[in-house]
Amino acid sequence: MSDQTDAVDALHALDGWHAEGYAARVHYRGAGDRYSVEFYGPSECVLYWKVKGDGETAVPVGRDTVPDPLRTRIREDLDAAGIDPAIEERSL
Repeated sequence: MSDQTDAVDALHALDGWHAEGYAARVHYRGAGDRYSVEFYGPSECVLYWKVKGDGETAVPVGRDTVPDPLRTRIREDLDAAGIDPAIEERSL
């Protein structure tokens, strides 16, 4: 992707994604757990946050704790937005 905001805008065009500045975010719920997933354009990275029961508090979690179907979905969304899906695996 040529520009950091282009990547964020491309994700924003997908169902459920929201953009703000250089970041895009999507929320997922499944198997009783809720996650907030963020893509940051400047660093080209994906962060996973597990949302606590109150819906207001989220804590960052490692990729190895995130269900595989969710990680697969995020890689598919990145690819659909023209972003290298391998970014999902990038360590910070």
